[in-house]
Amino acid sequence: MNSTRRKALLAAPLTSLALLTLAACGGGAADHGAASEGGAAKPAKPAKTVSIKTADSELGTILVDDSGRTLYGFTKDKPGASNCDADCIAVWPALTSSKDVKAGPGSKASLLKETKLGEGAEQATYGDWPLYYYVGDATPGDVNGQGLDGEWFVVAADGKLVKKTV
Repeated sequence: MNSTRRKALLAAPLTSLALLTLAACGGGAADHGAASEGGAAKPAKPAKTVSIKTADSELGTILVDDSGRTLYGFTKDKPGASNCDADCIAVWPALTSSKDVKAGPGSKASLLKETKLGEGAEQATYGDWPLYYYVGDATPGDVNGQGLDGEWFVVAADGKLVKKTV
């Protein structure tokens, strides 16, 4: 076996291990409270226009974006303020938009707000919860982040975290 092929065969399991390690992130407050350069976590690239709606799932009626991707809340966040640092954002990208996020079918406009993240981006919040995606959700409707580390939960239409398991 040549060395290039051997390296490729070794890289696949290592890549999988790295992704699993990232997926397990959540740890203690120090893992999520550290700030990046400039004192704030760097947000994911802002979307052009975003709306929030509800969808039926195995956890009940939950919040999703226009594409049906599940939205999560982080129990270590403060009401309306993110406590997810740059390492955390790599696994839990914030729902950001350079324009106002709109309330779609099933969601309540009165619960939808935004918080500034810097660089002109704003993170959508619903109720008290800044909203995030989970990189482990491959397709619309996935809820693979539910309950991870006892800190990440889908958000219901009433703005509360759904803490049951699948």
